[in-house]
Amino acid sequence: MMYLFYGSAFVSIVATLLTITRINVVHALLYFITSLLALAVIFYSLGAHFAAALEVIVYAGAIMVMFLFVMMMLNLGKTTEEQERVWMQPGIWIGPAILTAPLLVELLMVINTTGQTMAHTVVAAKDVGIDLFGPYVLAVELASMLLLAGLVGAFHLARK
Repeated sequence: MMYLFYGSAFVSIVATLLTITRINVVHALLYFITSLLALAVIFYSLGAHFAAALEVIVYAGAIMVMFLFVMMMLNLGKTTEEQERVWMQPGIWIGPAILTAPLLVELLMVINTTGQTMAHTVVAAKDVGIDLFGPYVLAVELASMLLLAGLVGAFHLARK
């Protein structure tokens, strides 16, 4: 389990650094998705299965789709379409695939080992909901306002 944690942490750090240093937005998004998946594996290795599932569903799924839609809304015509064709060649996927492969191998190795037990507590989804809309309701509402501001900003950028 220790190798899974440190391997995922290494992949997450490398993918995050590559996300920050990429000039091309598509490349940065691919590395960012890899970083989020590595973070989900870190949560899994720490015994936070629910947090790992939320990481994949909410961040790597929903927010990345939102970024993709914003990029599509900002489409500037035929020159952008040609540029996207060049960007989406199979060679672009090599870097994120190389970083994601160790995560998959490590996760499969940990899942297939039956001799180890994981220390974790089971948290029901109802308990998470009660906490989110109980003492943390202000943080949830602030996060929703931040996402709304991002949506409004994307709309105004895409408007002609």
